[in-house]
Amino acid sequence: MEQNRQTALPFMKMHGLGNDFVVVDARTRAVPLPAALVIAIADRHKGVGYDQLAVIEASDNADAHLVFYNADGSTSAACGNATRCIARHLMDETGKTDLHLTTDRGDLYARDAGDGLTSVNMGQPQLSWDEVPLARAMDTLELPIDGAPTATGMGNPHCTFFVEDAEAVELEARGATTEHHPLYPERTNVQFASVIGKDHLRMRVWERGVGVTLASGSSSCATAVAAARRGLTGRKVQIELDGGTIWIDWRDDGVWMTGATMHVFTAALTPQFLESAS
Repeated sequence: MEQNRQTALPFMKMHGLGNDFVVVDARTRAVPLPAALVIAIADRHKGVGYDQLAVIEASDNADAHLVFYNADGSTSAACGNATRCIARHLMDETGKTDLHLTTDRGDLYARDAGDGLTSVNMGQPQLSWDEVPLARAMDTLELPIDGAPTATGMGNPHCTFFVEDAEAVELEARGATTEHHPLYPERTNVQFASVIGKDHLRMRVWERGVGVTLASGSSSCATAVAAARRGLTGRKVQIELDGGTIWIDWRDDGVWMTGATMHVFTAALTPQFLESAS
């Protein structure tokens, strides 16, 4: 038993509106995460299952540094809902109501929004073709793809289609095809959104390296920015996702995202599982 306690890998299971995460705290010890292990943990039948895996690392200049992995073992510079979940955990741990976090996307700031909600500033959107990035120079407002979607970078690439009825879209088929469109050299997250009221959107999500997800923070930010740029909404919107409601506010200092989070349980991966996945 002592050997198990020393070699097992503790983790937390969290979700933001059904967008679920395995979170590993590596602030006090290094945690090697080879791609084979990341993929094994993602298996919902033989592992734990998640949309993204997030690692909390120590930082000399911030409250923490965050690293994100997709379910296929690839990395992502940003993951909005995971950032909100971890921010809530760190706030509960430290008693702070404002946090400074760093990611490969850059510096992110989080705050307690009251009523159990957590806000994160995801930074300024990337609107030029080379920042998204796209394969060649073009106007990101309407891409030369059937449906004329909008491209947005939020530390990861996004492709947003505005449709009459998001519910009627064949999400798996269209999401999978669009993720690998040649205009997106790093693949892309895909959103299908409908305007259902004033500054009110319905959105469904296909995440690159993952598939269909119940929610996505960075996708919500990208969709809100795209809707505002196209004159469909203002810069402050409410978005209805398969997993619940999120609020996006594109301000002068960045795109703020506010919503609920949940720490579901804390557990540990056994030495046997870790060895089998190595």
